Amino acid sequence: MNILLLSGSPQLPSSSSRLLLHIGDKLAVHGHRYSKLHVRDLPARALLHAEHADVTIARAIAAVAAADVVIVATPVYKASYAGILKAFLDLLPQDGLAGKLVLPLATGGSQSHLLALDYALRPVLHALAARHVLTSIYATAQQLDWSEERGLTLDPALAARVEAGVEELSAGLRALRHARATAPEPAVPALPSRSLKGHPYAVSPLN
Repeated sequence: MNILLLSGSPQLPSSSSRLLLHIGDKLAVHGHRYSKLHVRDLPARALLHAEHADVTIARAIAAVAAADVVIVATPVYKASYAGILKAFLDLLPQDGLAGKLVLPLATGGSQSHLLALDYALRPVLHALAARHVLTSIYATAQQLDWSEERGLTLDPALAARVEAGVEELSAGLRALRHARATAPEPAVPALPSRSLKGHPYAVSPLN
């Protein structure tokens, strides 16, 4: 199964991108492989002008299309998700997340921005026809401790939510894999039978 880590932060490194990679590493422990896409690395002019013909933009959209799971991470600004993430999501087709499991992540300065996920990001993910949007994970700066030596450390409450999210996502992956493995093969329509009776080249049976 193809897992895409989609970072919508305009900065790198950032709290949201570190949390995103932390969850990716947790999934790797469960045997899942993932790829990464940082929206900030896309060409700014092509992104803002919605230039689908741009090679880098086209590859990014193709990466989303190829994914079975998309984990979206964003910082919260002005009670909403990052503008560059919005610009990228606007490039996706109307059903750009169809058939996919989606896990939304967000980081913010305080718990007062918690509902930004439910009121701003989740409706957009549903509008893009996501198969299932999993329980969101929100973290404040105080819950994330970064050091070059230890890497990212989560406070106990956040660590528990992350573990629950990883388990939910792993269960969703197993269900998706089972559904695809047991799906019946698409029926091949039978060609209409055609009688040769009366055809000028029909061969008459031997007497």
